[in-house]
Amino acid sequence: MVPVVILCGGRGLRMASRSGSRPKPLVPIGGRPILWHLMQHFATYGHRDFVLALGYGAAAIKRYFFEQLYLAGSLTLRMDDQLIRRHGARPPWHVTMVETGLDTPTGERLLLLAPYLDAPTFFVTYADGLADLDLGSLLAYHRRMGLLATVTAVRREVPFGVLEVEEGKARSFQEKPRLDVWVNGGYFVFERRVLDVLAPGEMLEQGPLQRLAAQGELAVFHHHGFWACMDTPKDAAALNRAWRQGAPWKVWTD
Repeated sequence: MVPVVILCGGRGLRMASRSGSRPKPLVPIGGRPILWHLMQHFATYGHRDFVLALGYGAAAIKRYFFEQLYLAGSLTLRMDDQLIRRHGARPPWHVTMVETGLDTPTGERLLLLAPYLDAPTFFVTYADGLADLDLGSLLAYHRRMGLLATVTAVRREVPFGVLEVEEGKARSFQEKPRLDVWVNGGYFVFERRVLDVLAPGEMLEQGPLQRLAAQGELAVFHHHGFWACMDTPKDAAALNRAWRQGAPWKVWTD
């Protein structure tokens, strides 16, 4: 079992018209918070030790875990330096919630989790993306590459029709094609030594990952399947439609 860090502290300003004051990790997809879907995905692959970096909406996220999950099933919770356990029929989730500040950059949030990360290798992801990613293959690839970090790369659809134009005439028309470039899919595997690369005040996606890439220590795992990021109410509506149509990220059985 490899620990899973989930960055849950952002304000999610582009989601505000749908979520109101509710933090983005609690926006429901198919009646459950997107954060639950993400954690269920990792737990299905045997990774049930979670460390959540909280910020905006921390109290609401704590309340959800205690009232909706702890009281209903198998869970070990560590929040506000208190440890509480509940045992049930299913293998338990171990969830540590750490308040990392309202406006703390992602790199610094991860750095603040260092006292709670004693494993040599851990996953890192955001609380707003879902994929049918094979986490076993991702972890095996990371270990095979032998580098400090691995990032999952995905190709996004262009949200518009794309025209190829020549002499004022359309040579081709493609509705929402996939980009030819690979982008950060938000699923990482890090060796603990990555924490030495972090510094206060930095975004993970800027200085630290740029330095790792420059040092040849950032591997890339290409994911060709389903991937979606929930940045806007339109994205949330699309994920809810996808849930009703079969939820391609749902790798678990009820």
